[in-house]
Amino acid sequence: MKRLTHLTFFILLSLTCTRLAAQYHIRQPNAIPLHGEWWFLLDPAGAGIAGQWYREDFAKESRQDKVTVPHCFSTDPRYEFYTGTAWYRKTFAWKKTTGKRVILHFDAVFYKTDLWLNGQKIGEHEGGYTPFNFDVTGQLKDGNNLLVVAVNNDTWKTTTIPGLKDGGNINDGYPAWVNYGGIIRPVYLTVEPEVYTENMKIETVPDLAKGTAVVKAKIRVRNASANASTPKIEFSVWHDQKPLPLKWKTNAANIPAGQTAILEAETALPAAQTRLWDLDQPHMYTLKTVVGADTVASNFGIRKIEVSGTQILLNGKPIKAGGGNRVIDYPGLGSVEPDWLIEKDFRLMKEAGMEFQRLTHYTPSEYFYDLADRYGMLIITEAGNWQLTPKQMDNDSMRTKFRSQFREMVERDWNHPSVIAYSVGNEYLSTQPAGQRWTKDMIAYARELDPTRLYTFASMLLNSLPAKPEDEASQYVDFVSTNTYGGHAKSLDHIHKLYPDKPVFISEWGTRSDGKGGEAGQAQHLSDVMAEIRKRPFVVGASWWTFNDYRSKLFGTNVNGFRPWGIVGPDRSPRLAYPVHQKEFSPVIVEKVSFQTGDQGIHRLTVKITSRGDFPARPVKGYTLKAGDTSIALPDLNPGESRELVIPVRGFDKQIHITVTKPTGFIATQTDIELK
Repeated sequence: MKRLTHLTFFILLSLTCTRLAAQYHIRQPNAIPLHGEWWFLLDPAGAGIAGQWYREDFAKESRQDKVTVPHCFSTDPRYEFYTGTAWYRKTFAWKKTTGKRVILHFDAVFYKTDLWLNGQKIGEHEGGYTPFNFDVTGQLKDGNNLLVVAVNNDTWKTTTIPGLKDGGNINDGYPAWVNYGGIIRPVYLTVEPEVYTENMKIETVPDLAKGTAVVKAKIRVRNASANASTPKIEFSVWHDQKPLPLKWKTNAANIPAGQTAILEAETALPAAQTRLWDLDQPHMYTLKTVVGADTVASNFGIRKIEVSGTQILLNGKPIKAGGGNRVIDYPGLGSVEPDWLIEKDFRLMKEAGMEFQRLTHYTPSEYFYDLADRYGMLIITEAGNWQLTPKQMDNDSMRTKFRSQFREMVERDWNHPSVIAYSVGNEYLSTQPAGQRWTKDMIAYARELDPTRLYTFASMLLNSLPAKPEDEASQYVDFVSTNTYGGHAKSLDHIHKLYPDKPVFISEWGTRSDGKGGEAGQAQHLSDVMAEIRKRPFVVGASWWTFNDYRSKLFGTNVNGFRPWGIVGPDRSPRLAYPVHQKEFSPVIVEKVSFQTGDQGIHRLTVKITSRGDFPARPVKGYTLKAGDTSIALPDLNPGESRELVIPVRGFDKQIHITVTKPTGFIATQTDIELK
């Protein structure tokens, strides 16, 4: 959500701070970044709070280090093996204003956070990947202000999410990923009027038969003033940088002093103004809302996602696509995600045909979802139940923590059309009563937050164990997600027998690049399993574990600290499996039909273009074929349709490279064809 309020104050920011703001995506255009240089020190004895290290007169800089925030201390060679509390200190200049509220935002801090401003405790937070904020108006002062943040990355406990298991089994230990500690995402301030919008949820309801749509908005408004307020509300929808002439129905309300209210509004878009969002034509709109003196904006797309029998329908048409699980991990950065890395990963995934996936067991930086909206990608977002035990899932405190982290994730991501589903966990004991209760209860809770998405969880127990559908918690989901490694044909048939009326999404599958046959074996495994998937029309997606290699402390990790499951290495160097994945998951097939030589070096190459009808499958519209210097707009094709094209070829080369690109500019497939 973008806030467009004009600032009415003066703030001194360093050049370093400004430069870093451009490297890390902040969706608030009026944000005052607090990036850059911070003082940093470790607290291995846990003495900081008792010693009041948050005091303004605690000025022992000679015993502190300087770091650049966003910062992951677990990748700094000085602190690489440290687990515990670390302290960050930042001094910044401020000029106080009246009639304004100042909000301090953290996009993510791993894992537990305590905060002080000018020696006063302003709050705490638990959860390593979701945003949180505090109103710090009363703690700010004119001149220099001191922000102190205590961060604890000790998730090697049975009471944290993620954390250790409490089952007492051998190596019942670490989660599969590293507990990268630090202020890992942007920190910034925003200045709001006393009556301001905290959040806005946009829901779209397209009428596929008429080609029209209804847009609904729910605005959570905070009245932080001393008086009741009935703010004036205005709305505008923009498309292609132009406002649309629309009429709105609203329920303007009186908001008592110090209270929060939900304001609702609705409008209808005629067919001439309705453009649906999908993978290849990701049309986006912007909703601008004025509440009193506060203006905010959020992008959104119009699309319909639903389940019909064993199919997932996007805008009324079955969609089948591949994907990949992306672990947030990069050498030297850990879980810090500068814009260049997100952009690099997005392009590599998109061009590998990874377009429908649960990215990982926690939510990444929001910029990834912005790119997914803009260029087309379907995502299942998941909060942190990674193999929680029955005792943990029945524990009230753990349930409260999960709900809190889940809510923060949903309220950040609910306007993204790329987000089509939420997952309530991964590989927990879903055949036991605690796992059944968790699934039923958490999906019910989640539907109250956002009833517009589909719901699932990633099961590891469907491949052979359950005899009846009611024996496993997938009975409660909209579509089945299964982590299946090996025996895919038998497992998929077993799952379909259990749940014959549900789509099946393979949320994890794959093999390591250092396994049998090495990289070549990994690539062959990919093709072999795809052949089985194509025989089963109830499979709607398959998400490879993993897109990239990642560090881990789990048993089975290589001595270099990485688990080599990726089709790209830690530095994103493609493996042999990468072009194979691109070919297998392209919705387009290019085949040579004939080649005829001609006079004066001008020849005719005939190729057949096919829109896959099995898997993956979706309409092909607006694609472009490029062969040498020739570009040809491909005809629109429905799944299963083919068309022959004649390509003029000049010269005497022995082969020609053909690339098919999507309307969004990303490669769909590429191949070399012999000219003979």
